[in-house]
This record gives sequence, structure tokens and C-alpha cells, in this order.
Amino acid sequence: MYPHLPKSAHFTTEHDAFRRSVKRFVDTELLPHVDAWDEAETFPRALYERAAEIGLLGLGFPEEYGGVPGDLFHEIAMIEELSRTACGGLMASVFSHTIGAPPIVAGGSAELKSRVLPEILSGKKISALAVTEPSGGSDVANLKTRAVRDGDSYIINGSKTFITSGMRADYITVAVRTGGPGAGGVSALLVPGTASGLTRTTLKKMGWWCSDTAQLHFDDCRVPVGNLLGAENRGFDIFMRNFNHERLALALQAYGFACVCLDEASDWARERMTFGQPLMQHQVIRHKLVAMATQIEATRALLEDMAARLQQGQQPVAQICMLKNFATQTMQLCADHAVQILGGMGFMRGTKSERIYREVKVYMIGGGAEEILNDLAARQLGWL
Repeated sequence: MYPHLPKSAHFTTEHDAFRRSVKRFVDTELLPHVDAWDEAETFPRALYERAAEIGLLGLGFPEEYGGVPGDLFHEIAMIEELSRTACGGLMASVFSHTIGAPPIVAGGSAELKSRVLPEILSGKKISALAVTEPSGGSDVANLKTRAVRDGDSYIINGSKTFITSGMRADYITVAVRTGGPGAGGVSALLVPGTASGLTRTTLKKMGWWCSDTAQLHFDDCRVPVGNLLGAENRGFDIFMRNFNHERLALALQAYGFACVCLDEASDWARERMTFGQPLMQHQVIRHKLVAMATQIEATRALLEDMAARLQQGQQPVAQICMLKNFATQTMQLCADHAVQILGGMGFMRGTKSERIYREVKVYMIGGGAEEILNDLAARQLGWL
């Protein structure tokens, strides 16, 4: 997989061994089936437990709940290998717990964490995050879904949309309004998938076909007070911290898919004969490939620098926003160039670049749209 760079100093023999394990999993259990799963718009639930068995689901979570030790460079190695599937929908659903479960770790009671997290990290239960609403996406501070305290329960009313793993999630981390307007009135509640008053509607999408995506409806949905994550009316900070890692993960996936596009386009350019010579012999094609490679090199440098900063304890929010935007722009450029180089084949289902091309926009919108993140970066830099 491109880029063929000298080994980074950040990657140790431990990272390399982990990468080999992920590579075997991708080669034997994902690549033979991923096209069929995407066409079927689903994949086997058993895949969660298989991913857990080799340490993918627990990576970076506390060991006491079934987590697996690992740093951000383990995550980079993992996503680089998983990206070879060219299937963002698969990755989004298998790893929906990486946005659903961190608020449980951050704010759940000891009893709740010991009961719920081992099930999630072993792949026996599925975790999802529900923040976005039909009335607004990135404007979390103004969400409308309300939870009212009633004795030892909260009663929830409202709707959430674009929820990854929303149809089959067993635990849903939900952003609700428990107080007044603005960020100070937001709380986090863990809603069991079996809760009465919860109904779900599947959504059809341009890409991410095998990822189940749902709209959720809460009609007097009752959950125990013990499912509150963190303090009441203090959930906004939990969700904001969660977004930082989500944006980094989206940037990593965008980078991985950009590499896949370059691989497929360069292979095609070497093999495809036009006017008596390989397509690669045409200067215009070589220049497109170099433009792709240049953008990928820059993205990888930013990703490794960001991972190192985060592991040092920094929280450079503006730079995370800029990285996510830059990486998704890299994915967009590489997908566009790859489809153009493949020509008619790039328009056909079955090529990796075709699927990645369809999935570009969800990366540019999900986790905070490009325009929202630019504005957030400006505020973090003191320009607003």
C-alpha cells in the first residue's frame, strides 16, 4: 500500500507485529466478502466478535473492561490495513463503539462500566452514538431532544438522525437536553436498545451501503437515572472531547482511502495500453499520479505529527480541525483523479475507486462539516 516510505521512527516492532495481524484479518476475512456485503447493505454480526478476538475493538480502551493496550500509532497501522477494503461503511459500523463507548468510559458509574463495556469490547453488544438531529447537525449546543427527570428515571422525547449502527445497536449514547438553552443544558444518557418508546427507521445513502444508518425516535422513552453519563447538564464537554478523536479517525480513514485510490490508479496506468503504449507513458497521467502522491505525503506527515502531539498530552483542537479537512480534501482529489485515470472502469461497480468516490462526501461532512471546522479552528486560533 502506498506510500512506500522509509519506516517512520514512531513505529516499533510491536506496531509492526500488530499490523501483520490486522493484515491477515483483512486478507482472509474481509477482502473476499466486502463487495458482497456492500451490495447486500449489511455484514454478519459475528464480524464484531472476530474483530474483538484479535484486539481491534478493544484497542486503546481500559484493560479492566477488556481493552487492549495500544497508542495512536497502533491505530494508524490498523486503519491503514483496514482501508484496503475500500469500504468506509464496514469500518464505520464495526467501529461505531469508538464514538459510542468513550462517553461511557468518561462518565459512567463503576457499575455501569463494568456491566456494559466488557460486552461492547468483546463484540457481543454493539454501541452507537446519537447526537445529530433532524433539525440540526453540527449545532450540538442547540439540540432539541429532551429528557425530564421522573423519580429514578429520565423520560426522553425527540429524534436523532444519521446514526451509524442505529438499527442494531444494543447501547446508544444519546445527547439530550435536561436543562436550559445552550451547551449548559446538555446531558449524556445511555439508552438500551430494548428501551420502551424507542423506535428506529433505516436510512438509504449514497455511500456506506453496508453500514446500517438510522433515524431514532424517542416517545416517552424511559431510562434509569443510573444511565446518566457524567453530571446532569455537563454532557456537552463529554461530546466535544469525543469529537476530537472522531475527527482524527476520519482523517486517518480518508488518508487510507486516498492511498488505495493511488494504488489502483497507478496499477491501471501501468497495465492499460493506449495508442500502443502503457497509459503511464503519457505525461498527463504521470502528473495526476504525482499530484495524488504529493497530497498523500503531506497528509501522512500531518497525521504522524498530530498523533505524536496527542500522545504528549496536547489537545490542539484547531489543528485537528485543519487535519480532518486537509485529509478529506486529499481523499477527494485522489478519488477524482483515480476515477478519471480508470476511465470507463472507474464508473463501474467493483473498482475500489468507484466506491471511494461515492463515499468522499460523508467524510467531508461527518464529524463536523468542512465549513464548521474551519470556523471552529478560527475561534480556537483567536480570530473570532
